Amino acid sequence: MQLAFYAPMKSPDHPVPSGDRSIARSLVAALGHMGAKVTVPSKLRCRDGKGDTKVQAALQLAAQGEVDRLIPLGQRAGWQAWITYHNYYKAPDLIGPTVSSALDIPYLQVESTRARKRLNGPWAEFARIAEAATDAADVVFYFSTRDAIGLQENARPAQQLIHLRPFLPRNDIPSNAVGDGPMLSVGMMRTGDKLASFQIIADTLSLLAEPEWQLDIAGDGPARAEVENLMSPFGSRIRFLGQLETQTLQVVYQNASLMFWPGVNEALGMVYLEAQAAGLPVVAQDRPGMREVLVPAPYPAPDQGPAGLAAVIDDLLAHPSMRRELGQTAQRHVTLNHLMPTAAETLCSGLAQTGVTL
Repeated sequence: MQLAFYAPMKSPDHPVPSGDRSIARSLVAALGHMGAKVTVPSKLRCRDGKGDTKVQAALQLAAQGEVDRLIPLGQRAGWQAWITYHNYYKAPDLIGPTVSSALDIPYLQVESTRARKRLNGPWAEFARIAEAATDAADVVFYFSTRDAIGLQENARPAQQLIHLRPFLPRNDIPSNAVGDGPMLSVGMMRTGDKLASFQIIADTLSLLAEPEWQLDIAGDGPARAEVENLMSPFGSRIRFLGQLETQTLQVVYQNASLMFWPGVNEALGMVYLEAQAAGLPVVAQDRPGMREVLVPAPYPAPDQGPAGLAAVIDDLLAHPSMRRELGQTAQRHVTLNHLMPTAAETLCSGLAQTGVTL
């Protein structure tokens, strides 16, 4: 099977680390897992973050050049389908629908969002193109049930919408976490939602009744000084690990006792999957993004505030056996629902609905 895979937001091999790039790379790996030969035909980044019509016009011109280049390339390569990841109003797919139509091959999308309210304003043209691109898709895979609502409301007749569960790009999971080390928080340090989560963490720590606790924080970013200031009242109980490579972070997971991340406006919460795969119980608030990935269980509602989180942490710190049991349950949940083989099956099923089979 010959497939073309394109990410308008950021190419999978883009050198700057990001969650978007990681998900794109995971999708390419899952498609390869099912035996497909995947080509990334274009690295054109079609993103306009400021609503600048001149930038949008320039990107459309560059995209037309890519279309002219890719149609004969796709004919020679024998692409059987085109898959685009993350089409939305700031980064619409300016290439895939036209190339797919010219080659007469199925066009599929992963994690597309509808934003019809953007059809007026500075992104109006890009929003129109993004909407048209999603309309052109034979199959749309969605990660989030929130995104599914808009997709379902606006789906054209015969368009297939398929739930692709967020997944880790691996076939199995490691042994259980030790469960006796420090608590662990993992998050980028930037203003906005991430800093809001760190604020909740600090407020929660000040309410803990358990006298003996430690917290390791993995991550870095432009708001590190603000995060360090939030945590300064706790002195040596807090250890900043900085930005860690994937393998080092896995070791940190294995040595932690629990994962603590409130998850303010997390889109998918991939860090939760990583922690659960390592056998960690997760302390988080009951928010839409985490519901996509966390093992079903009662979690404190946001309106319970830091007190609700503190009560859960105190209980877990006081009962190691409960932590281990919850961690094992989390691992089983990830194994059954959120690893690459399951994702590959879902992708294969969606392709089959367009007539493309292994």
